[in-house]
Amino acid sequence: MGPLTNPRKVVVLGSTGSIGLSTLSLFEESGAPVEILALTAGRNVERLIEQALRWRPQVAVIEDETKLQQLKDGLAGTGVRAAAGASAINEAAAMGADWVMSAIVGAAGLAPTLAAARTGAVIALANKESLVCAGPALLAIAKAAGGSVIPVDSEHSAIFQVLQPDCAHRVSRLILTASGGPFRTWDKAAMAAATPEQAIAHPNWSMGAKISVDSATMMNKGLEMIEASYLFGTPEDRVNVVIHPQSVIHSLVEYADGSTLAQLGAPDMRPPIACAFAWPDRLPWPAKRLDLAAYGQLTFESPDLDRFPSIEIAREALRLAGAAPAVMNAANEVAVAAFLDRRIGFLDIAASVAGTLERMNSLGTLSATDNDDAVENAMMIDASARRIAAEVVAQKHRGR
Repeated sequence: MGPLTNPRKVVVLGSTGSIGLSTLSLFEESGAPVEILALTAGRNVERLIEQALRWRPQVAVIEDETKLQQLKDGLAGTGVRAAAGASAINEAAAMGADWVMSAIVGAAGLAPTLAAARTGAVIALANKESLVCAGPALLAIAKAAGGSVIPVDSEHSAIFQVLQPDCAHRVSRLILTASGGPFRTWDKAAMAAATPEQAIAHPNWSMGAKISVDSATMMNKGLEMIEASYLFGTPEDRVNVVIHPQSVIHSLVEYADGSTLAQLGAPDMRPPIACAFAWPDRLPWPAKRLDLAAYGQLTFESPDLDRFPSIEIAREALRLAGAAPAVMNAANEVAVAAFLDRRIGFLDIAASVAGTLERMNSLGTLSATDNDDAVENAMMIDASARRIAAEVVAQKHRGR
């Protein structure tokens, strides 16, 4: 996209979640020239109604079909069309926007993200699962349609901003930073007894429950390693993780000549969203400025792979290739849901993911299929992995 002049047609998938809220907050504070075509949400119909009344999109979509009438009532007389269901979300994604925020959490975001990519839109990607489950297909579809994928995760946005295209072949390492989450200093015994409330209490970021638990297990870093490998064409052995509790440096790129470039910023999702919206321009808005003197010092440490095995699980998934990353993602969603439901312990999350990968590998079901339909292929893998993961989780639950 060129300089910010005429209003851009925008779709926000997952508008009521933390990334969706940050996106609309950015538009509000910056006065960015936007025309909202569609807003979509999962179940939070009250917030979706509020957003639709403010932004007046052509359509507001709630995934939970039981809440369609409430949505219609809340938007009566406004001219905003109300719709519901997964197919309606896919239709909203394919409305022909210039820019689509993909912020639906979980595998549910895959189909609408691919639908948007087929239109040639710029995809601002906050949905990890789209890349983890179907990264090569998503990137190929976007490129063929004349669009692009710009990452919104702060770590990948940082790499995107400092990776010099002319020197991409000279990259030695991509270094993802991690806050370490709420259990960075806890021993394994304490982690084994951790509650969902403790796991979602992130020290730096305000996120939804599932993403917060992923941060606590560091599975978010595992998913991000896979994303980085796909996005930037980098083998897994050149994607590394370092703990950086202050969350000021968002990621680094190390080049063959020993130079390491970093992107810094306050822990706020709006700057990477602004970057994805305006790129290659920059969006002026009243962002919080980084005061390094106020921090005093920035610290770093290596991740403890014994307490946080998710990083090595992700490496193994990348090495196994094929369906393994998608299996890892599905198993993690099942395990996190079981933990939040208090059916398994905190340490059982990573163990359940590893167990699912091992079982499916032993069954020979991790090979890539010949199915050309990326969504159907990913959904078949996802369904199979969830069945196996549910069995593994049930065993963990019985063993408690």
